[in-house]
Amino acid sequence: MENTKITLLHHPSDPVLEADLLQVHLALMEATLLAPDDFEGVIRRCGAEDLTACGTGKDEVLSSVEEYVRLIARSKAQLPLGLAYHYENLNIRIVGEVALLDGVIDLSFALAEERVHMNTRLSAAYQRKGQSWKAIHVHLSFPSSEQAEGESWPIDVLKARNQELEEKVARRTEELRTSLEKLKNTQTQLIQAEKLASLGELTAGIAHEIQNPLNFVNNFSEVNAELLIELKEEIIGGNTAEALILAEDIHQNMGKIVHHGRRADSIVKNMLQHARQPSGEKEFVNLNALVDEYLRLSYHGLRAKDKSFNATMETDFDEAVGKVEMLPQEMGRVLLNLFNNAFYSVVEKKRVLGTAFKPILYVATKKTESGIEIKVKDNGMGIPEEVLAKIYQPFFTTKPTGEGTGLGLSMSYDIVTKGHGGSMKAHTKEGEYAEFDILLPA
Repeated sequence: MENTKITLLHHPSDPVLEADLLQVHLALMEATLLAPDDFEGVIRRCGAEDLTACGTGKDEVLSSVEEYVRLIARSKAQLPLGLAYHYENLNIRIVGEVALLDGVIDLSFALAEERVHMNTRLSAAYQRKGQSWKAIHVHLSFPSSEQAEGESWPIDVLKARNQELEEKVARRTEELRTSLEKLKNTQTQLIQAEKLASLGELTAGIAHEIQNPLNFVNNFSEVNAELLIELKEEIIGGNTAEALILAEDIHQNMGKIVHHGRRADSIVKNMLQHARQPSGEKEFVNLNALVDEYLRLSYHGLRAKDKSFNATMETDFDEAVGKVEMLPQEMGRVLLNLFNNAFYSVVEKKRVLGTAFKPILYVATKKTESGIEIKVKDNGMGIPEEVLAKIYQPFFTTKPTGEGTGLGLSMSYDIVTKGHGGSMKAHTKEGEYAEFDILLPA
């Protein structure tokens, strides 16, 4: 009642009368509106035996306290969830042994996900009987509302409000559905962009890697062309022994041409495999060869962009690892991302420390009782402790704007954990090193 505007239209000769009246009235209204467990006792204590009342429903015309009690008992089952109330204002007029009260009560309750407010008009009459006030008439009504017989609450208002809320929820649901579709489309585009970005990283490395076998193919082809001319001359001259020697040299060179041709073919196939959508079917792959392949592709890709860059690559491949069942193009993306990040880190550190710093990337595989381990460790900038917990979150990146999508590690983590049932953990010390350990099921 602290914020309620109470107007006394007549001051009683005994100020205590006002306090007594308010105490009785507030207790009766709480029992009427909230129907607590002890409501019946409160109503009988505060109301006269011949209490008359008009409720909010069509049939709520009462002529005794007994009927009043039954009405509240019935309406208790209809109480809205989270019902609360407070007085907007209350006018009091005391004339002798009779007091008249009128005012407005704000009722509020939960409906759907909102809180509905309704103003309720009140008028009541009390009579002083002995040492206490007794209610002799109470009238409550909801403005501009209609209740059906047997209903104490404004069902027309509630239904209209509920319909309004349902329509609002439907609109919001549709808006959220549309937003979700847009988000999914954007996410798909970003993931594809990340895959294309990793393919772009491969391009320079592939160009370097494929150049070596092609050089061998070209060189040995030119040598064989000269040897064939000599062979023809020796055959014409009848020098069978010399011709056989030349034929053997040509045969050996052809073997080298085939070997390096297959090497070039393997590189192209790996590039196409990396670019294509995964089939979802795992295959057994020589893990050490896969790791070594992507390590060199990543390194030469960086070298193609920065000729001054150089780094020591230390490898320790456990031959016991052998072939591991996996999605090779997906695991290739993981390895390429880890190697690119490692090289990026050592490049940044060298930019800070200068030529005195020697970049080192250590890569190892190992077969253990727990599974197959892949370790990637660099002596670069490390990862700050405060961001370590965020590195697998989508779109989180510590790189400058435009240099990273923030999806690389997130995608890698999902590929290892969800796609292969493995684990991926990071260990780091800021300014000294960063290490990523992958464990795959054997």
